[in-house]
Amino acid sequence: MSTITTLTQALLDARASGLRADASALPAPDYQQALAVQRAVQAQIGPVGGFKVARRAEGPPVIAPIPAQKTCPNGASLPVRDRLGFELEIGFDVIAPPGPDPMSDPVRVFRPRIVLEIVDTRLSGAEDEALMKLADMQINDGLVLGPALDNWTGQDFCQLDARLTCGSQTVLCGDATVPGGSALANLALLCAHLGDHCGGLHIGQTVITGSISGLHYFAAGTDIAGHVAGFGAIRCRFC
Repeated sequence: MSTITTLTQALLDARASGLRADASALPAPDYQQALAVQRAVQAQIGPVGGFKVARRAEGPPVIAPIPAQKTCPNGASLPVRDRLGFELEIGFDVIAPPGPDPMSDPVRVFRPRIVLEIVDTRLSGAEDEALMKLADMQINDGLVLGPALDNWTGQDFCQLDARLTCGSQTVLCGDATVPGGSALANLALLCAHLGDHCGGLHIGQTVITGSISGLHYFAAGTDIAGHVAGFGAIRCRFC
């Protein structure tokens, strides 16, 4: 079997069984193969609820779809296999047809909100394998949608006043910086590179622009509570 076929089947099997696949037993993809695996997996698991984006040191960016079935409302309870990761982020809802150049009028097309990205992997032993992680949807396992900024006038989000607690542990309190210093620049990066990958951008999806909190993992029984000034509160429970 080809690299794309082998990885696709391993990731689909892992999603179906709840058992992580051994990355060391799988062929390593290149960038384009990793995106092809994303498309093949996403085609089997349903509609796309959004996309994530991140810069790479060189070459085109990290992009990955977020399954609609894994997109949850504020306050959701999320089942945990052994542990789940999460990141507090700025997201942008697609509220109007994006057209060929959505960044030409971002206020028309997008509405900002805060989100919690949920993180888990379908692979074991791939922690240092960047393109394996990319094939595995950049280890996304869902999204919790927090409050939106309905009166947005187009201002960028660079540094924010944020808090994040996990049970009794405070993991963020005070200034938090968007990766690269600009949420709009990260949104533009996604728009410039996404094209029709996994169907492209559509109304109702949410683009997330990178962690302002760092990645943290916790076990079941943990209450996650965040707050970003100007947006409001977001929470979920690992159960």
